[in-house]
Amino acid sequence: MQSNNPVFRRSEEFNRGGQNAPSYGNQTYAGNGYPGNDPSQWGTGTPGDQGYGLAPDGGRMTIDTVVQKTAITLGLVIVTALATWIMTPDMTPGANVAALFSAAMIGSLGAFALSMVLSFKREISPALVLVFAALEGVALGAFSKVLDGYVGGEGNIVSGAVFGTMAAFAGTLAAYKFFEIKVGDKFRKGVMAAMFGMVGLAMMSFVLSIFGVNTGLFGFGFLGTITAVVGLVLGVFMLILDFDFVEKGIANGLPERESWRAAFAMTVSLVWIYTNLLRLLAILQSD
Repeated sequence: MQSNNPVFRRSEEFNRGGQNAPSYGNQTYAGNGYPGNDPSQWGTGTPGDQGYGLAPDGGRMTIDTVVQKTAITLGLVIVTALATWIMTPDMTPGANVAALFSAAMIGSLGAFALSMVLSFKREISPALVLVFAALEGVALGAFSKVLDGYVGGEGNIVSGAVFGTMAAFAGTLAAYKFFEIKVGDKFRKGVMAAMFGMVGLAMMSFVLSIFGVNTGLFGFGFLGTITAVVGLVLGVFMLILDFDFVEKGIANGLPERESWRAAFAMTVSLVWIYTNLLRLLAILQSD
């Protein structure tokens, strides 16, 4: 099973059939009674269980390891976001908000650069994932404070975006499990093309804004509303790809270190959902 997602394509183990999954010809499938096909039967890391023995590096990826690494990564994002919120000035008339905008710029550019490195790096680096999470937290903390100040709120849109992101994650996971969503090649290619398209539009808008051209694609008008809604839907689709990677990764017996790749990918998806939801709430509240 070969992924079209560059985050997962770097994993050699993911791109070959697992030794424990049923094999038909040259293609390996999880299914036909194999535990990897049902998220409710995903392994919890007990050594010696059928299909979940130890990998050459000492362990295999399991639901437990993915949850642990994702919790660490998201926890670091939250901590650094809170620290940035507290340490930067409020968006009040006459306030010197240079530090706030600098934090947003440095955090977002640093996180984007590292996300590209991690997406195309064959060997996942836990240290780089954590540095990415810290920079992402700085960017989110500053970005959240800017939008909250724009609508004159007291953190209402931020708390709404946080709870909305949690609801999106839970709802997507429930739909993936109970509706037995299957991820095909066309779906993967479509989601990745749309994601890179959105990133390209954001970069274009940023460059044009330097020269005084406002495209409105990521502003607070009609076009900004459209891109925020499209971004939300795309973020949900990205989560589905993440769940598919975890499911097939466990079925194929990926090494435990690949849990960091899953944590990185889910962090990207959740941050994507949060930022677009925050933008949408700011637009709605400013009307």
